[in-house]
Amino acid sequence: MLKIENLSWSLGTGESILKNVSLEIPDGKLTVITGPNGGGKTSLAKLIAGLETPESGSILLDGEDITGWDITTRARSGIGYAFQQPVRFKGLNVRDLLELSAQKPLEDREICEVLGKVGLCANEYIDRTIDASLSGGEAKRIEIATVLAKKDAKVLVFDEPEAGIDLWSFSNLIEAFERLKATENKSLLIISHQERILGISDYIAVIADGEVTKFGTKDEILGGLLGDEKAERCPLGKDAN
Repeated sequence: MLKIENLSWSLGTGESILKNVSLEIPDGKLTVITGPNGGGKTSLAKLIAGLETPESGSILLDGEDITGWDITTRARSGIGYAFQQPVRFKGLNVRDLLELSAQKPLEDREICEVLGKVGLCANEYIDRTIDASLSGGEAKRIEIATVLAKKDAKVLVFDEPEAGIDLWSFSNLIEAFERLKATENKSLLIISHQERILGISDYIAVIADGEVTKFGTKDEILGGLLGDEKAERCPLGKDAN
């Protein structure tokens, strides 16, 4: 289990982004962290991955304090992280990227298996270069595949996977996450405000103004969230107040 205790973090300017955040990410479940823009969702994901260092508080993985570990040590110990905007690597192809993530050579059948989990055909993508020739949806799914290539991963963190992709690719992405839920015994943590992603979650945490304001099962949280959103909008799409 991933456990976050009293985590605080501020920008270099002194602006407080996260304020004593405490949260438990259950094993083997899909947890979605949602909330208004600027509330601290992506900052929390970066702290979990080791891209940023908290000012106070701790992060525990299966009871072990990993707060001081760098991103490489965390990755080797079971935390996988997919960026909001997939990184493009000049000169690397899909096989190269998957093998780098797995930290070993992979047989064709292994690459086929991991790409299949995100709805891609290995024959079409195994030799594709990771560059601008890939669509946003393709790049997003390949990045998810690199996270899945880490067989020893315990917690998979996805930061706004819907960002910058078209509706068709987004539908394929939802199917990929549903397959992961059904086939992977890992903790999935997704930062998102998309209703369809919220709809496939097991648990939902709401972060606003740097604090966890709600946490519970999908059935406990989702109806209230959608009701709150509709209450703030008028039929013309303008703010109700």
